[in-house]
Amino acid sequence: MNKRSNTSIQMIADYEGDVTNMLNVHVDGEIPILATRNMALFPGVIAPVIIGRKQSLSLLRKIRRNQDTAFAVFCQKDQEVEHPGENDLFSYGVYAKLVKVLEMPGPSNNHTAIIQALGRCKLKRVTRTSPFMLAEVTQAMEEMPSAKDTEFKTAMEDLRSITLNYIRQNEDLPDESQFALNNISNDIIAVDFVCTNLPFDIKDKEELIATNSFKDRVIGTLRVLHKELQLLELKQNIRSKTREDLDEQQREYFLQQQIKNIKEELGNGDGSPERKELEEKAKNKKWPEEIGKVFKKELDKLDMFNPQSPEYSIQFNYLQTMINLPWGEYTTDNLDLKRAQRILNNDHYGMEKVKERILEYMAVLKLRGDLKSPIICLYGPPGVGKTSLGKSIASAMKRKYVRMSLGGLHDESEIRGHRRTYVGAMPGRIIKNIQKAGSSNPVFILDEIDKVTQNTVNGDPSSALLEVLDPEQNNAFHDNYLDVDYDLSKVLFIATANDLGSIPRPLLDRMELIEVSGYITEEKIEIAKRHLIPREIDNCGLDEKGAKPTFNKAAIEKIVEQYTRESGVRQLEKQVNKALRKLAYKKALDKTLPYEKITPNEIEDLLGKPPFYRDIYQGNDYAGVVTGLAWTSVGGEILFIETSLSKGKAGKLTLTGNLGDVMKESAVIALEYVKAHIDTLGVDYRIFDNWNIHIHVPEGATPKDGPSAGITIATSIASAITQRKVRKNTAMTGEITLRGKVLPVGGIKEKILAAKRAGITDIVMCRDNRKDIEEIPEIYRKGVEFHYVENVQDVWRFALTDEIVDNPISFKIEEEKK
Repeated sequence: MNKRSNTSIQMIADYEGDVTNMLNVHVDGEIPILATRNMALFPGVIAPVIIGRKQSLSLLRKIRRNQDTAFAVFCQKDQEVEHPGENDLFSYGVYAKLVKVLEMPGPSNNHTAIIQALGRCKLKRVTRTSPFMLAEVTQAMEEMPSAKDTEFKTAMEDLRSITLNYIRQNEDLPDESQFALNNISNDIIAVDFVCTNLPFDIKDKEELIATNSFKDRVIGTLRVLHKELQLLELKQNIRSKTREDLDEQQREYFLQQQIKNIKEELGNGDGSPERKELEEKAKNKKWPEEIGKVFKKELDKLDMFNPQSPEYSIQFNYLQTMINLPWGEYTTDNLDLKRAQRILNNDHYGMEKVKERILEYMAVLKLRGDLKSPIICLYGPPGVGKTSLGKSIASAMKRKYVRMSLGGLHDESEIRGHRRTYVGAMPGRIIKNIQKAGSSNPVFILDEIDKVTQNTVNGDPSSALLEVLDPEQNNAFHDNYLDVDYDLSKVLFIATANDLGSIPRPLLDRMELIEVSGYITEEKIEIAKRHLIPREIDNCGLDEKGAKPTFNKAAIEKIVEQYTRESGVRQLEKQVNKALRKLAYKKALDKTLPYEKITPNEIEDLLGKPPFYRDIYQGNDYAGVVTGLAWTSVGGEILFIETSLSKGKAGKLTLTGNLGDVMKESAVIALEYVKAHIDTLGVDYRIFDNWNIHIHVPEGATPKDGPSAGITIATSIASAITQRKVRKNTAMTGEITLRGKVLPVGGIKEKILAAKRAGITDIVMCRDNRKDIEEIPEIYRKGVEFHYVENVQDVWRFALTDEIVDNPISFKIEEEKK
């Protein structure tokens, strides 16, 4: 072994400095083996190897005693194997010589051997493993490229360029690697340097060292480099993203700590005074747990804003809105039914249906203890006390009272609120009024719900009310500004309307409709005596010590009949106020009242000449004049239908009086029915060929429409062509069909009041309207007799008398000449 060793060392010495000769070094027979963990050496490279295993230390001592000893270096397949055998080593390695040994300090007794790799070799078999490994190896010949091989030169240039790029990008490699590569001029040494020092996978390195063709090794190295470069770029991207996230978190944390320290220096380390105030108020709130979580989250956002910034004030206003809402706060209802009935009767005269419904609700609430509030809609003419009734209900139940006027509302956000993304956003008026009430169960008046504008460019407010007025949905009402659900199920909503026809059907279906009809004269007198006059005396300053003005019944009746024309009492209140203002003026001048007791004689002095007179029945002296009954937005009125005939060949029908389409159709239907049943009237049918018919409804400046004048027009035409008188003090209302059937109409109570004002004693109407009459209190029906009919013939039999008017028109029709 010594002999073989001397020969090999000599060969090494002879070929030292010549790269080609160094690569062709070989040793015949057995040779010591140094097994490395995860380290593959390539020819021509000097590398440090840590020696720590028992076998390796024995080999190192052998070599140090005899510097001429030759050995080979092979890499283990599995670095975890402590005592490797033949099957544990890769097949290819390198011959090597020991350059220097460095002893490392410490108790581990490790040594670092500086080893220079020479030519490649192949493992044949391991012959011994103790005290160190011996094996038979053979030389692995190198196939070197031609000096004129341009492909090899190009590959080498590419290899150097890519390797330098890889070294620059890989932060784990020292900058000296780039410097060393730039200073290696020999391509063979450069390739082996790259393969040894770059952190390739050990399997890739073994594939390269096993490649006999040096050119193929270069191409294989390029392939591995490209793969490693892609992996490196991927790692760097991942590292960059994670670093950015971590840097951002660290930055935010650092800034938060700075803010905290600054606040502590300023003496408000726990937050701004506004935050402390909100936190104190939040402790007493009875809101649900999820609402509390939302509030806490939004409160934390407040610290993120500069107090001088607009965002701070927006966030603070939102938190104030949340904290000022009466979450879960309810007033205790007073459910004493007798007390409630007394208050309702004292505040409002009449309105029995409404009072009865409210008392029913209170009774059920008293028995059950908890109840969803109904949605009530009071409808009727203006001035009858629909809105003021809400105050009485709130007073009777001892609830808070709020009122929201819906007249002309055209923006959906007025109901639902604005989203906070908009500048100047605010909650809707529902939430605002609940906040104003300070209770989650107030009496909430939705005034003039029929005046809401529909389908505008800003949405449909009436559709937004659907959620508010649905007892099955309003327990989770969602306001866009608040952005959390609010319970409105305990709110007693009372809507008011004048005309149900303009309210969308889905909205109408959600409400319980209660009609509040107009007042008769006797009721208005009582309302004036009990409520209006005492209140207006106080408003005009006439309630001081001393004499107070009083109105007798006749004076009040004169104001009602001649100075107002309405179903309610709003104009009556204004006229009473006007009269008392005149008295106040005179008292302020002369220090005394000109008269204390106001009679009908003094009314004209205070109010001037009366602008209205009662709708006076005009008698039955003229043929074709019939009294009808109409319903208007201010109550009931009497309506005169006039029919006149004029000679003409066309038999033309003329309609005047500012009539609507429906009323014009009623006139056409009435005329056709008269023509079809001319024989029952005893008139020659040829009258329509020689006479034109003109139907007029007086007060042409007032628009008129509706089907309820059908029987009135038919009777007017019949009276005109027969010249028979109509029964005295008779009025009628009802729609007709082309077959002459009389259909029921609405507004019966208001029409009855109008008839009584005009002195009518007999009213003709459809038999199906009998149920409406029976529901009207006796006081309204007193003095009027009702006649129920089924068809126009019944109307004519009752309304047309056999008496001919004075100076009747002669309808002599000349026989046609033969």
